[in-house]
Amino acid sequence: MRGYGSTLGLYRPGSGFLYRTPLPVKAVAALACTVVVVAWRSPATSAVALVLTLGALTLGARCSPARVLRMLLPAAPVLGILALYQGLFQGWPQAFAVVGGIAACLLAARAVTLTTPLQDLLDGVARLARPFRVVGADPERFALALSIMLRSIPYLAGLFVDVRDAARARGLDRNPRVAVTPLVVGAVAYAHRTGEALAARGLGDAEEDGRQGR
Repeated sequence: MRGYGSTLGLYRPGSGFLYRTPLPVKAVAALACTVVVVAWRSPATSAVALVLTLGALTLGARCSPARVLRMLLPAAPVLGILALYQGLFQGWPQAFAVVGGIAACLLAARAVTLTTPLQDLLDGVARLARPFRVVGADPERFALALSIMLRSIPYLAGLFVDVRDAARARGLDRNPRVAVTPLVVGAVAYAHRTGEALAARGLGDAEEDGRQGR
């Protein structure tokens, strides 16, 4: 199965000041970038946000400019369509403001996930969700669900590409049934294996967790 973790911006060991920056500081900076881009949507704002996020990744995570650009490749088709639509109907400055702002937000989020180990990221999410205990939320369960989601999406994306390539090799890539059926079967099997692994560790069952907590 092919690995697609890089498309989600998961952690990669490296050096640079972003690796030593505490997670709350990086998260607040990424959130601030998003708020500024959305609140003051303009070409100048998007340009500044792009320069700052590119600088953070090249200097703070020591990524080459080519590598930074490759981070945007998975979103390039959507950004291209959006830029064309905005350019034709709203003007090209507005297109740059919108697409440049989205690209800056993506790079800011990528800077956080690229330089933070997954377990530290999940621990941060659990700490962030603790205030919601008062309304019955379970921060640890929320972090567990997020962890499963982050691990499942690359697997399913790789499964989809493998199934598509196999159908194409047999000349059946235009047959939806041939392409979709193995994908659904593989996804269900993966879900079963995940559920069994959680059950074997006593996770995912609220009543069981409650008995263990008592």
